Amino acid sequence: MTAALVAAGLGLSPITASAAEGPAKPVTPGQAKAGTAGTAAKAAESAGEKFHSPADRTVRTALPGAGSKAAADHPGLSAEVTGESYSAHRLGLTTKITGPDVDLDVVVDWGDGTTEKRTVKGSDEIYGDHVYGEVGQYVVKVTVTDVAGGVQAVNQITFVTSGSEFTPQAPTRLLDTRDGTGTKAGKVAGRGTTRVQVAGNSGIPAGATAVVLNVTVTNTTDGGHVAVYPGKGARPDTSNLNYTAGQSVPNLVIVPVGEDGSVELFNGGWSSVDLIADVTGYFTRTAASGYTSITPTRFADTREGLGTAKGRLAGRGTFTTRIDGLKGVPKGITAVALNVTVTNSAEAGHLSVFPGGSPTPTASSVNFTAGQTVANSVIVPVGADGSISVFNGAWAGADVIVDVVGHYSKDSKGALRTIDPWRAIDTRDTEAWPGRLPARGYFTQWFAPEPEGVAAFVFNTTVTNTADSGFLSVVPSPLPWAENTDPAAPKPPRPVSSALNWTKGATVPNLVQTGVGEFGIINFWNQGWKDADLIVDVFGIYETN
Repeated sequence: MTAALVAAGLGLSPITASAAEGPAKPVTPGQAKAGTAGTAAKAAESAGEKFHSPADRTVRTALPGAGSKAAADHPGLSAEVTGESYSAHRLGLTTKITGPDVDLDVVVDWGDGTTEKRTVKGSDEIYGDHVYGEVGQYVVKVTVTDVAGGVQAVNQITFVTSGSEFTPQAPTRLLDTRDGTGTKAGKVAGRGTTRVQVAGNSGIPAGATAVVLNVTVTNTTDGGHVAVYPGKGARPDTSNLNYTAGQSVPNLVIVPVGEDGSVELFNGGWSSVDLIADVTGYFTRTAASGYTSITPTRFADTREGLGTAKGRLAGRGTFTTRIDGLKGVPKGITAVALNVTVTNSAEAGHLSVFPGGSPTPTASSVNFTAGQTVANSVIVPVGADGSISVFNGAWAGADVIVDVVGHYSKDSKGALRTIDPWRAIDTRDTEAWPGRLPARGYFTQWFAPEPEGVAAFVFNTTVTNTADSGFLSVVPSPLPWAENTDPAAPKPPRPVSSALNWTKGATVPNLVQTGVGEFGIINFWNQGWKDADLIVDVFGIYETN
């Protein structure tokens, strides 16, 4: 696993709490006792894949001019090859050589046009490390040559990178239990599951490793949660979205695809619900688009006339705003990662976010009720002109805010490596955490002690046990750890972007994709005036190495 996951998994990532300003009660900074340490086993389960070719698969041949009898009479020459991948593009290769006590020439052909040469004396074990410029499949060949004995031995493995790159597609409905799309029509029973086929469906290839879904629960009569996980896999302890009676709740999910090409949706409540899943793209271990995280940047706000006309977006109305080539986003991007917020809504409805210039889809991105302020993460392709469009599916106006948190492009090397979900923060566990997320304050968590090569983390954040309205900001810390833990050090600037919004008594989830900054430290800000509980589940990591 990467240094980032090692640190978080083994409890090396302490957490501190700070009350930055306002009437919040003082919180003593402290190190996590059990919460992070408890994730060690889950992080270990997410270790990279192994590729192995035993010594008995070695092919021995005589060198030119040595005669065919040289290989047969040789006292023995073999190579056992084992590869392990713990990051998106990297292969660690161990070769165990068995041979006579003479100089042996070893050549490793990494399969991408590069080779590495060295000389060993007799039987030995050597290690090599290689970073591939692009995700994909490579044949790695090890050749051991005994020049004096006139023999060479060859063994190889077929290596597939752990990282996957993204291919966007226009929002498409894969599942709707209300009308039988993708499954049998009818609500999903309490504590029940429904399975939706992903690979081979709606243009998603058989080799898809993960899929981006906007999952919505609706027609709810009681409280509960929904967990999304690979088809026929073990159900995780983590959740993707939470709901109460009468709510329609969406949340973006990045989930690995099961070996059978499906994903499962589990209704964690005790009463039946309807479930909807819309796909906006998928990941494969072939060259496509990598991810680049940026500081959350506001591109559209109807309240101010930013990026569109000033004034609420009319019912059944649409606005289009350009993303690429503006505010630090390069030209040529294929898709964009957004946090879309609706507020000041006059009645219930939904927003659909889609590529500029494309037809309005039936898929929804955000669902809302009258007067509600709600945010949801959205990953969507950009149109041919680099724009995205937002459609208000309600019959009355609403304000819309669009923040860009990252983008996908063919030039980016940020490849996704999904992991078995594990809970990194749960402030409800008072033995593990120093207290609730303080009002107008923040928690600091060290996720990547070696941030080089870590492009972003994929979190599912949930705020619960709320006593008032507020919003959560998730941003990389601009300060090193020593300053984060020093009560006398200056506090970092308060961010203005929101990752999720909540009201009194609500439990609200949202997917967050955030970079780690210079120091690998992430701050979780409570922008409300009352303390709240915070839960952070880790679902994946984008890596450039």
